This record gives sequence, C-alpha cells and structure tokens, in this order.
Amino acid sequence: MDRVQAVELLQGLVAIPSVSQHEAAACRWLAEQMVQASYDRAYVDGAGNAVGEMGPDRADHTVVLLGHIDTVPGNIPVRIEETAAGPALFGRGSVDAKGPLATFVAAVARVGSRWLHEHGVRLLVVGAVEEEAATSKGARFIRDRFDGVHAPIPDACIIGEPSDWRRITLGYKGRVLVEIQASQPMAHTAGPEAGVATVAVEFWNWLSDYMERHNRDRARAFDQLLASLRDLRTFTDDAMQDHVIAKTGIRLPPDFDVPAFTAALVAWANTRAGVQALDVALHNPPGEEPIAITVSGSHLTVSLRLSAYEPAWRGDRSNALVRSFLAALRTVAPDEKAGFVVKTGTSDMNVVGPAWRCPIVAYGPGDSSLDHTPHEHLLLDDYWHAVTVLEEALRQVAMQLAAR
Repeated sequence: MDRVQAVELLQGLVAIPSVSQHEAAACRWLAEQMVQASYDRAYVDGAGNAVGEMGPDRADHTVVLLGHIDTVPGNIPVRIEETAAGPALFGRGSVDAKGPLATFVAAVARVGSRWLHEHGVRLLVVGAVEEEAATSKGARFIRDRFDGVHAPIPDACIIGEPSDWRRITLGYKGRVLVEIQASQPMAHTAGPEAGVATVAVEFWNWLSDYMERHNRDRARAFDQLLASLRDLRTFTDDAMQDHVIAKTGIRLPPDFDVPAFTAALVAWANTRAGVQALDVALHNPPGEEPIAITVSGSHLTVSLRLSAYEPAWRGDRSNALVRSFLAALRTVAPDEKAGFVVKTGTSDMNVVGPAWRCPIVAYGPGDSSLDHTPHEHLLLDDYWHAVTVLEEALRQVAMQLAAR
C-alpha cells in the first residue's frame, strides 16, 4: 500500500459516519478494504468490530493492534485542504481515532502476509465499536477472546489513539462516572426549606474538597483526582416531588482507592439524608455492572450510582515493544527524537491492559487537542510518517518474538 492508497483508505473511512452504536456500515466497509489489501482474513466479529488478520491463523505469537472505529457526534465536511503545515484531511474521526486505525491497516498491509508467515507471527487489526460510549463493547469482546484459555494472551498490544507520530503513549488515567439523584416533597420557594437543587451543590462541594485533599502534594495531572460536572437538572413530578440529578465524570490516578471513595460518598449521603450509617459492602470497586445505593431519610432521599469504572493503566518502557518503536523512529526519522507521554483521559488500554498485562503502548498520528472539536483534521504528512514508523516497528517486534 503506497501513500496514495493509504490516503484513499483514510478518506474513505472518515467519510462513513460511525457514531457510537451506529458503526455497522463503516465496519463492513473496512473489512472489505482489508480483503482488497490482501489480508489473510477479514471479517466483522460477534461484537460488530471490523477485524483483519495477517499471518498464520495458529501463529506462535500474536500482536493485537486495537483501534476504534466509532466517533462522537458532529458533522464536519470531509475534504482535503492545504494548511500552513501541509495538506490535511478534515472530518469527524480523522484524529480520534480513524487516523490511527487507518495507520494500523496500512502498516500491516505493507508488512505483508508472506513475511509474517516466514516469521510465524500474526498481526490482528481491530476497529473496535463503542469506545466513545464508555461501554467499550468492542474492546471487551477482544479482551475475552484472547483470555489465555480459549486463545493465548497476545504477546503485545498497540492501542490506536492520537499521540503525534513521534510520541509513544505509555498510560491512561482511570475513570468512574458518579450520578446523584435527590428528591423531597415539593415546597414553596418562599418557605424556610432549601430547594432540592442545593443537594447537588453540596455534593459538588464535597467532591471538590475530597479532590483537594487527595491532590495535595501531587503536582502532575496524571497523579491527581480530577472531576467534571457533566449534567445538572431539576424537575417536579406528578406526585409533587422535587428532584435534582447531577452527573459527574471522575478521572482516576493510578492506585486510587475506589472502595474507600465510595464509602466516603455513602457516608456523606447518610449525613445529608439524616439517617444512621448504611451498612454497604464496599470491598471492591464497581465492575462492568454499576453500583447503586439509595439512602432514604424522613424528608430527603438520595440515590447514588457509580458506573463505567476503568482503573488507570500504565505500561513500562523496558520491553520489546517499546524498543521496537524506538528503533523504528531512529530508522525512519533519525533527526527526530522520540517522546513518551501519559494521558489524563481513558482509552481501550484501560480495558485490555489489566487483563492481558502484556507490553502495551498507544500510538497514532494526530494532534489530540483536536479530538471532538469542530476543527478536527489530520495532517497527511504526519499520517504517512506514522504508517512507515509503525511498519518498521511491527517488523522489529515480530523479529524479536520469532527469535524467542
């Protein structure tokens, strides 16, 4: 696959809308493109992921390249325009993360089936669904496929996320979503009772204080507890109950004690509702199923829901995968210096990293500050640099695996 074909692949993929939970057309198209690019096997799997495999079906070694094909909403006309930095492809998903996914598809096509069969290594490219929806349905399906029982755990994994083609991402913060709902009997605004909306304000103040205490003496954002208020609304129902709903997203640093945080949150809810301490088993953080707790006092009911938990994950720099990228960057761009980065967001690394515990990095072209913005675009020179760097890195890691 040459540069022209690689750009056509990228532009065609970005041109197909694939908002989370509506990725089917893009996945079918990408699987067809992988067939045309001479992949040994290409298909849409049981989760709806687009999957392409190059190399022996029963290879001794497997490297998974896990990208995601879904995007956030937003209609950005797909076109190539000249910019001060060179030609760029505009379109939703061009950076996050169809650019990295197209990089995977093109680089693996350039490595080729014959070379991989000679080395006994399989490369598996995944365009995963629902990464942006916080369900990570596609990544969980792949994680469970290579569970060490039904199929061996991969020897290495590369996550497709924008990092700049000269940088390697080693880790991502974790996440938990916290929703609070409170209700109380309707009261006149001129009366002595505070409105139910104040419960949400008090919750946010409590959370802000908790963050401040935790972050004391932690200078780096990656090590801090960070929260954002995503939704706040009030309403009155037909039974004359006033309600408030507040939704927060909390970014978790490594080794954050989620059970202790949950216990503290429940204690706050008990105090606010005016009830005795609620006996709740909090030995483990929420898994793939949410934790829901309701505290009912004589006047106020407070409900808590913790969901979409992912622990922070950070890989190390002393493994064959990282060495392969460093060697590839020296080969392809000897005048450029490789950089390492950790991200304050989450990715599918948080899903597969704790399960596989294999060498893992994230890589892909693009300026991540453009993620989800109306100006999302990918410089085509950077895209092509990333394809050639990844091709060389895959050859390097495959040779190291074959030599074992």
